[in-house]
Amino acid sequence: MFIHNKRLQYTVRVAAPNPGLANLLLEQFGGPQGELGAACRYFTQAVGEDDPGRKDLLFDIATEELSHLEIIGSIIAMLNKGANGQLAEAVESEAELYRSMTGGGNDSHTTSLLYGGGPALINSAGTPWTAAYVDTIGEPTADLRSNIAAEARAKIVYERLINVTDDPGIRETLGFLMTREIAHQKSFEKALHSIQPNFPQGKLPGFPEFTGVYYKMSQGEESATRGPWNEGPEWTFVDDPRPAVDGGDGLATVTVTSADVETLQAMAARTASDASSDPVTGAELGAGQAA
Repeated sequence: MFIHNKRLQYTVRVAAPNPGLANLLLEQFGGPQGELGAACRYFTQAVGEDDPGRKDLLFDIATEELSHLEIIGSIIAMLNKGANGQLAEAVESEAELYRSMTGGGNDSHTTSLLYGGGPALINSAGTPWTAAYVDTIGEPTADLRSNIAAEARAKIVYERLINVTDDPGIRETLGFLMTREIAHQKSFEKALHSIQPNFPQGKLPGFPEFTGVYYKMSQGEESATRGPWNEGPEWTFVDDPRPAVDGGDGLATVTVTSADVETLQAMAARTASDASSDPVTGAELGAGQAA
């Protein structure tokens, strides 16, 4: 059960309308790293979670992400104050209205025209929000890692948004939202490591003859850069991997019935290419002097 509190989790203070900045902030409203995507990701994980501690954690953070969505939406609405009224009431001449909406050099005029200045479920480029942003797979050790990465990506987007505004109230609010991404990362990481073992993900172990092998797949005269990702007692470094690493011939095979063999041979004969032919094609018949 959800109950809406009419007060925001963090006070929004906007110095002046700025439709261009509002358009950029849509990235965290309806974008892939945004608050709605995070809320849906954690909510769906919580519904399917059996562990009571992780269930509470996921529901709590999902609910907080919805409050962050409300904060971002409120900032966008405040930044569009004036622009949406001017658009609706046509208080300026057409040319002046268009100039005021396009002065930021971005697509704020498009979003104002389509959505009346309100926060739309799109990103800053106008791409509609999609459930494809929710990458839950139903395995806690995989989902928690994905959650950590999602919070890290959202933090970076907030940093970039802070860097493009000098409005002190907006910078302060975005700083709060950025900081909460850090807090959520810490909670998810603690939850991940409370599961032991948590690597590799899932139940099945990998083939031991391959889990500690690093294949140098880049060709060139220079030697491969070595580091802890491919060097040390836990790694076998293969400088020149050749197919097939399982000891086979590297060819794909399938066992079929004798009837299928005859059918496949007949099809191969029917569709065989004549390598000695040089047929005149439509491209050649239609070519002019340029050919």
